[in-house]
Amino acid sequence: MIAMYPSFVLDCPDAARLAQFYGEVLGWKVEARDGWADIKPEDGSNCISFQQVENFKAPSWPSQDAPQQMHLDVMVRDLDEAESEVVAIGATKAEHQPGTTFRVFLDPAGHPFCLCVA
Repeated sequence: MIAMYPSFVLDCPDAARLAQFYGEVLGWKVEARDGWADIKPEDGSNCISFQQVENFKAPSWPSQDAPQQMHLDVMVRDLDEAESEVVAIGATKAEHQPGTTFRVFLDPAGHPFCLCVA
């Protein structure tokens, strides 16, 4: 084994704001400092990080004019309930919805992410 576990890092225009958004989505603790933020569950077993970058260009979806490069799938029990909750904290539902067991949203920085039925 070379490494213990991965940490995903998302570029964004405001690291603290995007960490707060995903912290609320996942119920994880937010730790923010100048230009960088992490979210972690209580047991510290995972981490998603957010890196503030100048001149950030949001990805486009479903077109690839500005490639999405990656996205997060978040497992939920009820799509309708989860949709109303993520929209209330700043997500935007994408116009194009290619499936029935998941829904695509854009986070406050424009990254696509999916709510998927667990």
